[in-house]
Amino acid sequence: MMFRQLLAFVALVVASVNGAISREELESHSSKGLRLISLEEGADPVWVTEEEKLKLMIDDTNFFDVTEFYSPEEEAIKETSRRIPTESSVRYNPVARRATIPELLAQVSQSQSQAYMTQLTSYHTRYYRTETGAASARWIRDTAAALATRFPASGASAALFTNSFVQSSVIAKIPGSNPSAPRVILGAHLDTINNGNPTGGRAPGADDDGSGCVNLLEAFRVLVTAGYKPTATVEFHWYGGEEAGLLGSQAIARSYKSSNVPVKAMINFDMTATLKSGARQIISLIPDYTNAALNQVIGRVVDTYLSVPWVLGDRCNYACSDHAAWHNQGFPAAYAFESLDKDMSTVFHTTSDTATVTGFSWNHLLQFTRLAIAAAYELSV
Repeated sequence: MMFRQLLAFVALVVASVNGAISREELESHSSKGLRLISLEEGADPVWVTEEEKLKLMIDDTNFFDVTEFYSPEEEAIKETSRRIPTESSVRYNPVARRATIPELLAQVSQSQSQAYMTQLTSYHTRYYRTETGAASARWIRDTAAALATRFPASGASAALFTNSFVQSSVIAKIPGSNPSAPRVILGAHLDTINNGNPTGGRAPGADDDGSGCVNLLEAFRVLVTAGYKPTATVEFHWYGGEEAGLLGSQAIARSYKSSNVPVKAMINFDMTATLKSGARQIISLIPDYTNAALNQVIGRVVDTYLSVPWVLGDRCNYACSDHAAWHNQGFPAAYAFESLDKDMSTVFHTTSDTATVTGFSWNHLLQFTRLAIAAAYELSV
């Protein structure tokens, strides 16, 4: 997760963009290794070098890296019509207390979750440009695929989604009985970063975002083991390159938009385990770049099935996590976060982001796994 800080980035700008960028400029600047960065909603993107982009990452500045996604034709249409992406019209059914869901929630395993976390944090770093980052994506794919093979009743599958960088994203699916029904997506990012030494430093990333990755792996395991057969297809996404400008989630969200894939909900799990000492345990639903109706549904799921309360969380502003990539493509998105800002982890993006650091709570993490299962079930029936 990246939290925007105010900084003067004028010195970082290689070239300001006034209006739509031509195809020729896009190709010319990209061929020189420059990156096109969107730092603020409604503002023109700017060109920066890789070193300048890395400085933004080190400073925890939120941005979209749109180098590979910027379309002069699309931007020209937006400029002419002043079109703002609108969310698809989606109706949500009332949350009903289903007897099957508590039975599934009872299958959530702390020991299994700990085993997943041990493997994820064993990689020196899951930085998106490293081989260990690529290996972590393959491990998630292999783990989900093995579950699908071992428990074939659900028809589940898992595959890599290739990115322009070495780290793939991962998509696992539990197919629905109605293939045309809008999909339910649970997402987390698998990459990590060490702000002191981004490209080579130790970055275990237990909370950011090993916690979200474990939530999804364990939710997938529980549903697949139970042979769950939803009406709407349920997908589990692990995104590469989130720390570098939401690269993996942008690629998939844009792919779904261009292919007219209907999406009922995208729920993002990014940092779900660590609290300051004495902080109240809650599910924080972020209001920015999210769908208010979907947030209300998730809140009702929490009230119905979990033992902790939910609150409307603090603002997280521009490009703060992968849900924003989906929101910007017009899909209804939500973001379940570990706390209010005052109680959140302070060790993310450091070598101390481990499952043994003070404040890391397995009880808290598992609440989000239960949320993932219950929300997936309620939204996909």
